[in-house]
Amino acid sequence: MTIQPTAAQVQIRDSNQMGMLVVAPAGCGKSEALALRVQGMLRRGVATGARRILVATFSNRAKDNIRERLRHYLTPAELRDKVTVINFHGLSARLYRSHAAAIGLDPEWTLPENDWVKEQCQRAGLNYGQAAGVDKVLQRIKQDPVNDTDVLRLVEAHGNVDALQIEQLRVRDQQLTYDDLPRMAELILARDEVADLYRVHFTAVVVDEFQDLTPQQLRIINRIGAGRTTYAGDLAQGIYGFTGAKPEEVYAQITHEVGEVVQLTESHRSSPAVLDAVNALVPLTHGTALTCAAPDTWPSGGIAVEVSHQTADAEAGWLVKLAKAILLSRAPGQRIGVISRIGSRRRFADAAFAAEQGFEVHRWDDGVLDTDTARRVKSVLASMDAAAVLDADDSIEFLRDFAEFHQIQDPADRLALADALGWVLELLTQGLTPAEISKRIRVGDNSTLLTKPGVHLLSGHAGKGQQFDWVVVIGLEDGNVPFFEAKSDEALREEARVLSVMMSRARHGLILSHAAAVPALNGRVFAKDPSRFLTSALRATLTDADGLVQWFRTASWDAIARR
Repeated sequence: MTIQPTAAQVQIRDSNQMGMLVVAPAGCGKSEALALRVQGMLRRGVATGARRILVATFSNRAKDNIRERLRHYLTPAELRDKVTVINFHGLSARLYRSHAAAIGLDPEWTLPENDWVKEQCQRAGLNYGQAAGVDKVLQRIKQDPVNDTDVLRLVEAHGNVDALQIEQLRVRDQQLTYDDLPRMAELILARDEVADLYRVHFTAVVVDEFQDLTPQQLRIINRIGAGRTTYAGDLAQGIYGFTGAKPEEVYAQITHEVGEVVQLTESHRSSPAVLDAVNALVPLTHGTALTCAAPDTWPSGGIAVEVSHQTADAEAGWLVKLAKAILLSRAPGQRIGVISRIGSRRRFADAAFAAEQGFEVHRWDDGVLDTDTARRVKSVLASMDAAAVLDADDSIEFLRDFAEFHQIQDPADRLALADALGWVLELLTQGLTPAEISKRIRVGDNSTLLTKPGVHLLSGHAGKGQQFDWVVVIGLEDGNVPFFEAKSDEALREEARVLSVMMSRARHGLILSHAAAVPALNGRVFAKDPSRFLTSALRATLTDADGLVQWFRTASWDAIARR
């Protein structure tokens, strides 16, 4: 299918500027624009001879997405010989394996296959708070270009004994983590002779989702492609501060580096009503206000609603009725995203939907396993003594022995089973029984979630980059949105961005829901106020529950089901 580029996408494709910033809010055709950008550079002869264009992403899913878009615009030979699409950890791993010896490192140290630090925290029996503290200390220290000796010194000076012991174990076992890879890459690229090789090999760089860059990752990119990099993304989607991302800082540096800025402002994803609501958050997110690319094509214009409930259980019951009203009669093939800032606030909805049989319900935080791994894990769970696992000196090794993990030779199979067993142990420590865990295993692939009709239960961060026909943001109360730990202006701005990301997943309809009374995990019931982000400007774009009922009665459902 041939897609007609917009005027802004043509400008991005045809610009001779090597340094460019593409401001691309959700649903505005960013991936298409980047694919066109690469096509334009290749047509202008930017990558001649053995030289290539580097396209850097943050995940395998994003890598696959941009590669698929590139197939529409490049010949197979061009894609194979002229473009390298890789995620940041893959790029760092390549640098390490190829050039570690240049800075006196052993290139044969073990590359990360899972969350090694989390696994060691589980082995040590650390609780959630202790494990989070370890992760935070190590991540913060490793955001700077320091060697292993300096890391150990800085961790010791910090005083977190658990973090020090885990870091000492990592060095002793010659193991790299996902925080070590970019640190090593930066140290390697500090050598001019190595950086020069990559500058010559990659004549241009494209970075997808610039707002997710850490300053360290930006330094890595600049060592390879300073002044020759196209950055694309949107400040309003900068929600990964907990991984070290610094959207405002990175944005300021990028705008000084590039020679041209292009803004995409037409949304192809959302109805006019949804966009009005998302635009109302722009003063809080520092994002970009959007217009609807084809407003007349949205049946009944879409809808955006605020609903309030007395209790979280009442909210969950109302959600089930809403889902039935859409999926059992009006639009059975559509997708409803029920999104919460944190998983614990979503547990009432999870429980309410667990008993429903009339439509599919997908929990995005459940185990989605391949057939062989699912069969092996289910077999383990069928005969497992949970108490024996939790009482073992090394619960992870106990589980691996029980699952005969060490008899598996294929690296991909080992990685899949290791991740699955880590998930099992995490749920066991939360008090779930083996039988309950077994019921939550689904066979397939994470990509199957992207098109499945029905109800999807997920967190705000998990939904980034996805879209649903209907989105219900639940738990829109102070303490949840914004999260109670967010105190600084920067943290509150990121919380507003999390809300914006959740809202902007919606196509036809958006419902913002809050409850007056919400039980904590210990059972104590707390009175809750609506989120401070429900500003007068946002509320002016929203109708109420009665308005939703009226809209449902008069909406063009046949057209909605087809759109």
